[in-house]
This record gives sequence, structure tokens and C-alpha cells, in this order.
Amino acid sequence: MRRFFVVGARRLSYLDFGGPGRPLLALHGHYSEAVVFAPLAAALAPLWRVIALDQRGHGESDRAHSYEREEYVADAAAFHREVATGPVAVLGHSLGGVNAYQFAARHPDKVDALIVEDIGAVVDCDWSFTTRLPGSAPSPEALSAALGTVAPYLEGSFRQTAQGWGYSFDLADTVASQKALCGDHWKDWTAVTCPTLLIHGTHSDELTADHARDMVARRAGRIHRAELPAGHVVHHDVPDRFAAEVSAFLAGQR
Repeated sequence: MRRFFVVGARRLSYLDFGGPGRPLLALHGHYSEAVVFAPLAAALAPLWRVIALDQRGHGESDRAHSYEREEYVADAAAFHREVATGPVAVLGHSLGGVNAYQFAARHPDKVDALIVEDIGAVVDCDWSFTTRLPGSAPSPEALSAALGTVAPYLEGSFRQTAQGWGYSFDLADTVASQKALCGDHWKDWTAVTCPTLLIHGTHSDELTADHARDMVARRAGRIHRAELPAGHVVHHDVPDRFAAEVSAFLAGQR
């Protein structure tokens, strides 16, 4: 079920996949939105109830004037206030992964389990990919054709606009968000105290195996690493194995 809430003057949207289970808050990456977690929600039900946010500037949520780190974390805190009353499990992919671990580091009383999908403690985005994306096309089929091999990763965010078919995110906003995401976030990563699962793809162009191992080595407390045969979007490339890793980790938190 789609719901909305207001933070300041901005309306944010989320999908509550429902069920009687414990809540798992999910934060997507760039070029994406909450609906990408539908397969995971189905796989985890009925033990876990996935509630996924359309982050600022994505999906059905309003665009923002700024996409800085503090603002994304504040959105996550507002999302938690909207849907939860106590500590919850939080999962994030890419952009959402940094948002998730920064939220967990700065609000340890609100997160009791953390899953980070394919993003590092140091981020160096290449936003030239964003600037090369086709802006619009006359049909979703034409847009898919223009995107080529990356189309399956973006099709969930296709939208019809006055100019034809485009995306539920603005390209300039995405570049601004990627620029703000870049940097050294070790302080937040090492400050996380809750049990953590770090998932990364063997073919990822975003998180190397060496960096993932370093992230595990520098963290105190319970942390697990899962390396799956996938690219950067692990939940898309190997959905069943991704869900199995998440399920097994969360089983230890019940």
C-alpha cells in the first residue's frame, strides 16, 4: 500500500508491503525507488514486513532543493517516526546503504539490525553515467532501447511526462545527490554498533572485495560479509540468493 507523509514542506512517499511481521525499513539507491523491494518483501513474508521509502527526488516523493548527507539522514529519521515505534532493522542499497549506516550511527536507539548492499565507507561516484542517460523517448520501449543493457535496472522508474517517457528522478538532481554522496564516511561506518550484514557483488564496479574486507575488519561487534555473483545491484542480479542472505541474517535477530 502506498502512503505519504510530510517533512517540512516536502511530501515523501513509501510502500508498505504489509503483513504481520517485524518491520524492515528499506532505502533504495540512485535511479530507483521503493517498488524495487517488492521481490524481497515477498520472500521475507510473513516474518518480516518490508516498508520502503521513495527517497527525496525519487519515485512519488517530492523533489528537493538539496541532496546533502544530513538531509537524507533526517528523512530516514522522519520515516522511522512515521512507521515505527522502536528499534527496527534497516536495509539500504548504494545511496540508501550510506543513508542506512549513517542513520544507524547517529540514531543507535532506532536501529537494531543493519543490512548494507554494495556500497563502501569511502564513496567515489562517477556521475558521468547520469549525464549520458537519454532524457526522454516517445515510448517506454524506445527508452529501454536507448538505455540498452542498463534498461532492466531503470525500468521500474520509468514515467510518462509532458516530453514523452522519462524517469521518476531528475537527472540534474541525481548528479547533485551523487556529488554529495562522495567522500570518506569511515567515522559513521565504524560508529555503528548493531549487528550488520554487508552484501557485495563479485562483479561490482562500486565496492571492491578488498574494501569490503576492510569494512569488516574495522568494525567492532557482530558483522557478517556475503559475497554474491552479481554486479552493483545485487538484489536485481541474484534476487533469490540476496533474499536468502538477508533472511538468514535477520533470523538471528528475532
